[in-house]
Amino acid sequence: MAKAIHSMIRVLDEPRSVAFYDTAFGLKVAERLAFESFTLVYLSNEDGEFELELTINHDRTEPYSLGDGYGHLAFSVDDLEAEHARFAALGLVPTPLKELRLEGRPPARFFFVQDPDGYKIEVLQRGGRYK
Repeated sequence: MAKAIHSMIRVLDEPRSVAFYDTAFGLKVAERLAFESFTLVYLSNEDGEFELELTINHDRTEPYSLGDGYGHLAFSVDDLEAEHARFAALGLVPTPLKELRLEGRPPARFFFVQDPDGYKIEVLQRGGRYK
C-alpha cells in the first residue's frame, strides 16, 4: 500500500518560510539538502511523519505565480479557537473562523492563513475525519 510522505512547495525566501512554518505549526527543519542550483528543506514535527518539502531555487528572484490550480495544505489542531487567537496575536492574519454544515451537522470548523509566498493553509478543529 502507498504511504503519503511529503508535499512540496516552491518558496522564495528560505529563512522567512522556515520561520513562518515553525511559528505557525511548530514545524522544524528535519533535513536540509543543498544542491548546486536548488535547496530542499524538509519540515516536520512530532505529531506525524508527513513532511512539508520547501524547494528554494537559487536563481529565483521573483515570487512564484500560484496559478489557479493550487488548493491548500491543511493542519488539524486540538483547540481551534486558541490557535486562531495565537495566530492573530503573532500577526499571522488568520481568516475568521468558519463552520461547514452538512445535513444539519458541522463536519468541519476551520480558518485559513497564508504563508509568506501566498500559499493558503487550512487549520481545522481536530476530530472526525480530521485527525
